[in-house]
Amino acid sequence: MTLIGLDVGGTSMKAELTVDHQILATESCPTDRGDPVGGILDFAARLAARAEELTGSPAAAAGIVLPGIVDEAAGTAVHSANLGWRDVPIRRLAAERLGIPVAIGHDVRTGGLAEAELGAGRAAGDFLFVAIGTGIAAALVLNGAPYPGTSGWSGEIGHIVVRPKGEPCACGNRGCLETYASAAAITRRHGADLPAEDVIALAATGAPRAAAVWNEALDCLADSLASATLFLDPERIVIGGGLAQAGSALLDPLSSRLPGRLTFRSAPGLVTSELHDQAAVKGATILASRLLN
Repeated sequence: MTLIGLDVGGTSMKAELTVDHQILATESCPTDRGDPVGGILDFAARLAARAEELTGSPAAAAGIVLPGIVDEAAGTAVHSANLGWRDVPIRRLAAERLGIPVAIGHDVRTGGLAEAELGAGRAAGDFLFVAIGTGIAAALVLNGAPYPGTSGWSGEIGHIVVRPKGEPCACGNRGCLETYASAAAITRRHGADLPAEDVIALAATGAPRAAAVWNEALDCLADSLASATLFLDPERIVIGGGLAQAGSALLDPLSSRLPGRLTFRSAPGLVTSELHDQAAVKGATILASRLLN
């Protein structure tokens, strides 16, 4: 039984084909910013063809996880500030294109699901999963299940204002966390067209511009995580997404900043994802498998 798991990001798409919980193949490609929906459907069709080529039979189901606001129950991509879509019936479109059952999920909530089942959240009943990549979003995981909110808007921590009247954000507000601390923001604010990881490495050497950008990003992240801690009281916070691969360069200064913002209580445990940037794609495969149970 072959399953397709597809993770749509603001910059690239990642996928894996699995057979009986074993990875058969992995693929990736850039996200088509001009026609993101068409690009998703074309990539999914290519994956389905690859699955049949490798196994001799069609895939049984697919899971597709998306950024932005997602209505999982309706299978609709409601809104993405980064990719510019609104109210796209992606589950129906993908099922028609592939001819198999398709599950739709929110990328970060589905990443939280994967961390709960396979990664850094296995030993925690309730935790907060925060993914820092092209954008920033979070998932509150309660007893192993991500909480979607009443209408799919849960987890938009990247659009919490951390610097009132600050820089404009793609969402239409100003001073959002995402405009200061996402990987894309770090690259943009540094101004030399360097990947975020290179800016972080430069900051470690004391390069003034890189250090200023990175320290501001860390301060904004610490502010938002302190607020989330006071409001939600998670057992731990799991940091995922591409920026989590900075490892101790991210976790150590963030861990040192958090307690000072929580004056009357202890800080929750702060750990990096065990699934790294594969959390969402593995979660997509979990969603696909649930269609067949």
